[in-house]
This record gives sequence, C-alpha cells and structure tokens, in this order.
Amino acid sequence: MPITLYDHGGHRCLMFTDLIDEGGEAVQSNQFLIVDGDTGAVIDPGGTLAYSDLYMAMTRHFPPSKLSALICSHADPDIIASLDRWTSATTAHIYISRLWERFVPHVCKAGKTDGRIVGIPDEGMRIRIGHSELWAVPAHFLHAEGNFQFYDATSEILFTGDLGVSLGSGQRAGIPLKSLHPLPPGMEAFHQRYMASNKILRLWADMVSGLPIKMLVPQHGAPLVGPAVGEFIAWVRDLPCGIDLFSARNYVLP
Repeated sequence: MPITLYDHGGHRCLMFTDLIDEGGEAVQSNQFLIVDGDTGAVIDPGGTLAYSDLYMAMTRHFPPSKLSALICSHADPDIIASLDRWTSATTAHIYISRLWERFVPHVCKAGKTDGRIVGIPDEGMRIRIGHSELWAVPAHFLHAEGNFQFYDATSEILFTGDLGVSLGSGQRAGIPLKSLHPLPPGMEAFHQRYMASNKILRLWADMVSGLPIKMLVPQHGAPLVGPAVGEFIAWVRDLPCGIDLFSARNYVLP
C-alpha cells in the first residue's frame, strides 16, 4: 500500500516503503511514483527484490506501460538492479548521471538499453513529466561521484537519495519526521560514513536553502516535513563526515 505524499490537480507523488521482506538481510528502501495526467515516472526503481511487488502495486494507481521515465539518483544496486525487467516491461527512458550511463547496460541484457539512456550532465537538467517538471539537482559525492536529487516543482518535494536517511523498517519509513530533536537512531553515523565531506554538505545546504521545500524524502527511511526540513539543512551544514574523519589510523595494513 503506497503512501500518498501529494495529490492535487492530477499530479500525484506516491511512496512505496515496504516492498522488501522485513525479515531478510536487505536494507529497507523506498521507491517513488510521480504521475502527472496520463504520464508517469519512477524515481529510484529499486533492486530485483522490489520489482515484482512494485510493478503489481503500481498497476492499481497507474499503468506501468505509460511510464515515460525511470529516474536514478546513482548506480547502487538497490536503485538500478531491476532495470533489466523495467526495460522489458516499459518503453521508458532511463535517466542517470553521465558518469554512470555506461554502467547501466551491465545490469541489462544486451541491446535492451540501446537508445534509452539519457545521461544527466553534471549541472543537472529539467525532466518533463506530463505538464510538470522534475529537476535533476546536483548532489555530487552525496554519496556517489555522479549523484542527483530530484525536485518535483509541483509538489515542492525534494527526493534526496541517500541524504536524510534514517534506517529502520518499512512501517517506520511511512511515518514522517516532524522534528530532528532528537536525531533518529543511526542518522548521524550513516551520514558521517556515507557522505564525502563537510565541504560538500555546505555546498548542498547553500544551494537548497533558497528552494521552497515542503518535504525532504530520502531513499531509505522516513520523509522529513515541517520544522525537520530546516533542522536537517542546518544540521548537515556543520556535520564533519567522510574524509574529514579519516586519518592514517584508517589506512593500516591488515
């Protein structure tokens, strides 16, 4: 059962949080369906574990055959491993950073991606979905070298990939965080290891501070809404992480 993040005037944003077996070893992950009129897009379509349930759940809300875009923040397996099946089931184009576009064919059968991959340039781009747009917003090194977040200009939701992650169950991921006081368990440790450096976080915070954002929605864990949006931007602006925390003690021969 998806969670409706936005539904107004023929534009919908749906979030799927619980398609991965809670008793398994795989990390919880979210998938997103954006619908505008009779056109749709999937953001971060997921791995093979999520594909069948996502496809079936989606059919209750939008025909997968009408998808125009499969949009990928980066090339981790929990995002792109299902693309072989999506390229069989739809005629949608695949949007991913130019740094990763030649890696996508490695998860698909030969020839299935021919003419279907759109490489997003480093500066980002705007992707037309029906009468609306998704903005591919630069988020390089948060955490991947070629990494994008996606801003839905109609709903004012920023889909943040691995930024803003709080790890937990699919059920918990469906409960929005209205405050980061206290921080969700694991959020600080995750960002300290998976984000590249405080310099990158500051650049990101400066970029999005002037953007009207009603919701930050990560690929893992719960959406951030209300005061939590500003609190998160302020928190990561001053967070040491990644290479800031590494030294010679982390590079010792085993």
